[in-house]
Amino acid sequence: MNRRIFIRTALSGTAMVATGSFSACAGASAPSTGSGVGGDSAELKLSFQEGIAPGETLAEKFDLMEQLGVAGFEPGGGGLENRVTEIKDALKGRNIKVSAICAGFRGFILSAEQAVRDEFFGTMKTIIAAAGELGSTGVIMVPAFNEQKPCLPHTQETRNFLCEQLTVLGNCAVEHGTTVILEPLNRHEAFFLRQVADAASICRDVNHPGVRCMGDFWHMTGEETSDMGALISGGEYLQHIHIASRKRRSMPGEDGEADNYIEGFKALKMLGYDKYVSYECGCRGDRKMIVPESVGLLKEQWAQA
Repeated sequence: MNRRIFIRTALSGTAMVATGSFSACAGASAPSTGSGVGGDSAELKLSFQEGIAPGETLAEKFDLMEQLGVAGFEPGGGGLENRVTEIKDALKGRNIKVSAICAGFRGFILSAEQAVRDEFFGTMKTIIAAAGELGSTGVIMVPAFNEQKPCLPHTQETRNFLCEQLTVLGNCAVEHGTTVILEPLNRHEAFFLRQVADAASICRDVNHPGVRCMGDFWHMTGEETSDMGALISGGEYLQHIHIASRKRRSMPGEDGEADNYIEGFKALKMLGYDKYVSYECGCRGDRKMIVPESVGLLKEQWAQA
């Protein structure tokens, strides 16, 4: 198709939409993607990392979380295998489930040194097994942080190698009934993987049910041009979301008007997203006051979306 025909065809299509003719196409509808089957299946399932809720014990934290309607708990992966019974016991009879597991492995998958990669796989597989026991949605991982050296070069060969290694991890994850979740970060933390679309394209190429990706509103603030575009690009591979205030990585709401997540929530509704939106942030004020206010803000913005 040459340029002139393309323009004429595009203008013709525009006219059809303007006159309503497009609706005559039999079965015309938007493609279905994402973890759900459309907007009606989407729900805001908030999750807290362990340090978010005030309280000295898990029981105290979970009491408050239930009062606020928080549905998920995201523990760290370090030493998780030794905490499985503790966490299970603390969750008995509660309306809270384990969401994702936040990293906790040693070494890194893109190390140029085999011994470091072996350490990564050994510790990661242990965390995956514990995640499976807890019914977790997945274990979050970053291929390489900027300070981790020596690292394999950022080349096509390295990307291919990563896909091969993720297939091995995906097999382990499926065996334990969970997933591994790629997390894009901002360029100051991890230049190798910075955008949700990058992570989703890796998931597509790996093509494994045990390999998924996530979005993080804090990192998205610096790396994405659109919350909606970023999360929609995650599509069917989107397994988890992190959230924080958009200026200081504090509680959502502590940065005032900057803490607007409505466009991102619209995308999650469009995708039928039914996984967790988990707090990963600090707190500038009194947690006993700030945490409930923050949860209220997110519920309000979800309704507006």
